Amino acid sequence: MFPYLHIGSFNLPTFGLMLWLAAVTGAVVVDRAFKRARLTADAVGMVAIAVVAGIVGAKLWHVVDTPSEFRSIGWAVLWDNAGFAWYGGLIFGISALILQGIRAKIGALRTLDLCAPAAAIGYGVGRIGCFLSGDGCYGIPIKPVHLLGMTFHPWGMAFPNGIEPVYVPVYPTPLYELAAGLLIGGWLWWRLGKRHAAGSILGQYLALSGLARFLVEFIRRNPKVLWGLSNAQLASAGAVVVGVALTLWAATRPVQVKEKAPAPVAKPA
Repeated sequence: MFPYLHIGSFNLPTFGLMLWLAAVTGAVVVDRAFKRARLTADAVGMVAIAVVAGIVGAKLWHVVDTPSEFRSIGWAVLWDNAGFAWYGGLIFGISALILQGIRAKIGALRTLDLCAPAAAIGYGVGRIGCFLSGDGCYGIPIKPVHLLGMTFHPWGMAFPNGIEPVYVPVYPTPLYELAAGLLIGGWLWWRLGKRHAAGSILGQYLALSGLARFLVEFIRRNPKVLWGLSNAQLASAGAVVVGVALTLWAATRPVQVKEKAPAPVAKPA
């Protein structure tokens, strides 16, 4: 693992580097979505504001979710390199996009539809930072799986040089989330280019991303808080319910006409 890149006397955290790359990737995808929809709003600026809001929200959610860290190190937890919760970032980031979408006269739901593929892909890219830094977002230790009379030995890896070292093979859950983010983002990008009602892409994003996070939590080492589920799983279940409800509601709404690329300008004879 590479928690830091050593450049002379400067130590560059790989988590922060990948967070920056995730933001850049998201901005590029949103910019492409705006251009495909022939919108002139500043997509990059909107993403930048949403990213800042998301970082603040992710840190605050983490502090609320793990009060033991605050009791241990105090206010320093707010600017610690590790400790960001996805759902806090999601809520604050969505709120920032809604306000900007309304201000730009795009509309709240349409703005979120356009940004949904970027959110899924950016989340996946950001998880590479968790993997490289070894910040503790690992799975549980690998154990043989017995199924239908057969025994499987899942692949795992240790993180002895991570920020939070672990010396036994565990499930590399950040890699699973990277794959899920890219697959979900690709699906949403394809659906965004088809005829759809406002809110349908956002609904699919919430449902699919929530389901992916809910499932991966079964092999992560987060503590269980209710009904044998972690805080992340409870939030994921809520996201799935909201996403399914929004998708069903959008199915009753008028379908938007698919955006077409502008026709080429005829050359004078």
